[in-house]
Amino acid sequence: MDVVLDVLDTFVLDRVYASVLPGGNSTLDFDTSFLLNQHVGRYYPLQPSQWATASRWKRDDLPRQATSLLFITWLFGLAIYLIGSTIFYHTWWDKSLLQHPRFLKNQVRLEINQALFSIPIMAILTVPFFLTEIRGWSKLYDFASEAPFPAYNWLQYPLFVAFTDSGIYWIHRAEHHPLVYRWLHKRHHKWLVPTPFASFAFNPLDGWAQSLPYHVYPILFPLQKGAYLGLFVFVTLWTVLIHDADCLSHSAVINGPECHTLHHLYFNYNYGQFTTFWDRVGGTYRKARGDEFKTIKSQ
Repeated sequence: MDVVLDVLDTFVLDRVYASVLPGGNSTLDFDTSFLLNQHVGRYYPLQPSQWATASRWKRDDLPRQATSLLFITWLFGLAIYLIGSTIFYHTWWDKSLLQHPRFLKNQVRLEINQALFSIPIMAILTVPFFLTEIRGWSKLYDFASEAPFPAYNWLQYPLFVAFTDSGIYWIHRAEHHPLVYRWLHKRHHKWLVPTPFASFAFNPLDGWAQSLPYHVYPILFPLQKGAYLGLFVFVTLWTVLIHDADCLSHSAVINGPECHTLHHLYFNYNYGQFTTFWDRVGGTYRKARGDEFKTIKSQ
């Protein structure tokens, strides 16, 4: 995220902050110029903008960084949600489910409204983790040569998936406990027959809680920055995909739309995110027959 912030500061945010909160030093000396863009500079020699020091809020001021990260996270999450959900809804999602007896009136609009409410709050709750990364308190690294050992550049992907899959399973299952379900997770289960737009249609604290493993991993374990950004996009799109309700795979290992749709229908099964491993260990796995929707439609 530090590289992303360097780039956006240079092309967009420096000028915004200079306009909104002017009063800095408009002269950019050599020493200051050297310190700016040092994160992206490890990849590409990007010169700072002419407004880089023209605001009272300097680039490394905590309030400025927090504000920038809030809007970056908010807009990124919103874009991925709206674009990904729209594409999946109009390509793969089975439109016959609109006639399902458990499909709510105006459900798509209700899902979108809930997501639009939740995304900015989740962004606020996520900002502290990104600040941790930017200020060097994580184990993110820039280049493959900086990995603990060469093979780790490949191992980091399955390790990340395994760690987050485990964390989300137990967090998600805990959210179904009667003491917290009604006020925390029940809102997401309003969508018994979910569309892709249900992917972010939940209590914002619920969504944030299930995202914790993604942000905790680079604090505890090494992760290359490029891999981190790629995985962040992947898990966001995966969250949309598993609410597609259309079976893309009958794999007994992958927790895809088929498995997650059963979770929405029957509540106490298939808590996993990427695989069925922890559901099998925890005794909560339910295999889809493939005709669940047809059976319910005929009732």
